Amino acid sequence: MGKLKVAQKNKDEAVKEVKAEGKAAPKASASSRRVLEGRIYIQATYNNTMITATDSSGRVVAWMTAGSLGFSGPKKATPFAASKVAEAIAQKIEKSGPSIVEIYVRGVGSGRDSAVRSLAAKGLQITSIKDVTPIPHNGPKPAKVRRV
Repeated sequence: MGKLKVAQKNKDEAVKEVKAEGKAAPKASASSRRVLEGRIYIQATYNNTMITATDSSGRVVAWMTAGSLGFSGPKKATPFAASKVAEAIAQKIEKSGPSIVEIYVRGVGSGRDSAVRSLAAKGLQITSIKDVTPIPHNGPKPAKVRRV
């Protein structure tokens, strides 16, 4: 093993660093910004349900997955888990997040419909629902037939 070198600062550099830390302006947190319109992306896979809430320019306001709520294994992909995730997102964005939303649904999981219904039931004003699931037009060329 080699020697461990410790970088030492002289007094002037340390004083400059302390002054710079003291003058740093506090950043506005995501919860302090009030967002009126936004988008909600629902990704429902066979294994999980992920919901992301953004403002209209695409900055993430809140996100949640079924796994982060404590669901594990096959239970993460159920419609019940998706509705719980949607309720949690609606609660998270209740104060600062968007109240007028466009919903983009992606994936073929079973939680698609229940997530949208839960968001509508929580009082969000939904302007549009779009399915943005990628669809292969022809796909790659299949492998050659194996000859034994």
